[in-house]
Amino acid sequence: MTDEPPPVRRPALSPSRAADFKQCPLLYRFRAIDRLPEPSSTAQVRGSVVHAALEQLYSLPAAQRDRDTALTLVDPAWERVIAERPEVAADIEPELRAEMLEQARVLLSGYYRLEDPTRFDPQSCEQRVEVELEDGTLLRGFVDRIDVAPTGELRVVDYKTGKAPPEARALAEFKAMFQMKFYAVALFRSRGVLPARLRLLYLADGQVLDYSPDLDELLRFEKTLIAIWRAIQSAGATGDFRPSPSRLCDWCAHHSRCPVFGGTPPPYPGWPDHPDEGSAAEADVVLRTSESAA
Repeated sequence: MTDEPPPVRRPALSPSRAADFKQCPLLYRFRAIDRLPEPSSTAQVRGSVVHAALEQLYSLPAAQRDRDTALTLVDPAWERVIAERPEVAADIEPELRAEMLEQARVLLSGYYRLEDPTRFDPQSCEQRVEVELEDGTLLRGFVDRIDVAPTGELRVVDYKTGKAPPEARALAEFKAMFQMKFYAVALFRSRGVLPARLRLLYLADGQVLDYSPDLDELLRFEKTLIAIWRAIQSAGATGDFRPSPSRLCDWCAHHSRCPVFGGTPPPYPGWPDHPDEGSAAEADVVLRTSESAA
């Protein structure tokens, strides 16, 4: 027993919050500093269930990871998601719940068209990664799956369970690859191994997107992440988080507080000791953000 307070977590940059700041600094402020609540879409909840089921699937021996077994994991995955975030189920009627679980089963069935999980063992699933860069920037996040070949090659895998609207598909893929390069930098700096492949599995579309980064590219991207974090710190010191209007505003939950739509942000509370970077990354394991589901 101890009366000492828990240690304060250092501010860190997560892929979701880095993408928020690039998209709109005011959105970053609302999510990471003001921590304003946002409604959860059925697509996000369904995505959380699928991710939880896949994580449980890979905890089983390889021979047991058949399609029928995977489908039995949907209901327990739902219970896990709801247990950790009970507010998610508050407005979900039984009919909608049944529909969402059936959609989750369809997505899991579709996964088997892309990979055969009985043929390999991942090194880790839902792996927390955290690394401090040379300048002091701290990167933090969770990787859906990390595979390591017998010869040492590293593959980073991310599941996408949503389907982006056609007009936003290119942007969604750009943001997804930004996320994957973030993980590649974090793993390269923490393990000293350049990931050989970044793989996006689009379960709704039945598509696989593979990308092999080179070292020079990741080093340039690392400089981009450092620049983003410095810009965030600068904005945090002054409170100058300006809105950046774009077509993505259509999906934003904060119109009533955004000056672009005639709203007024709440008073700036000041740069916190630990803005909601780490907790946002951890919550993403349970409830996927819209960009992760897309």
